[in-house]
Amino acid sequence: MANAVNESLEVISGVTEKVSPLLSKIVIAILILLIGLIIGKLIGNLIRRALNEVQLDKHLRTVVGLKFSLEKIVGNFVSYFIYFMAIVMSLNSLGLTTAILNMISAAIIVIVIVSFILAIKDFFPNFIAGIMIRSKKVFNEGDVIQIKEVRGRITSIGFLETKLLTPNKEEVIIPNSIFNKRQITIVRKKYSKKKK
Repeated sequence: MANAVNESLEVISGVTEKVSPLLSKIVIAILILLIGLIIGKLIGNLIRRALNEVQLDKHLRTVVGLKFSLEKIVGNFVSYFIYFMAIVMSLNSLGLTTAILNMISAAIIVIVIVSFILAIKDFFPNFIAGIMIRSKKVFNEGDVIQIKEVRGRITSIGFLETKLLTPNKEEVIIPNSIFNKRQITIVRKKYSKKKK
């Protein structure tokens, strides 16, 4: 029985030796994170107030005509940078820095790729439609066309979009891919004088 008690005490002491360093690492990581959040908020507010004292936004509005608050943007940037550094230091104290940073890097790469794909998804159909419109000469600048409820005179035909001027003198920009999907009515063709 004494032997079983000794074995139980050894197991418990082994567990506490392993749990105690892990618990202390977690406490240190939480403290670093809290201190970083407090310092980030304070420094961000101090920078915002300092820029407000020199009236940065007022000067930029009068000189450049900026409509957004640069004081707020700079203050928030500094705060978020300090928050990020606190998170990295906290993860470093847990020994998880490389694994977490690799996951964050992978997530950023995926977001950039998805954003790029979403940005160009309309480019190619519009570009191909623009080439077809120009090569087939379906309509020309100066023609009056109607597509769905929009009616106007064509002012320019680009590779990605066509601009119309409505009778109300409003400029309407229509992506070229729309012309492949909708029925176009050419109301009045612009006749060019033939050279002799």
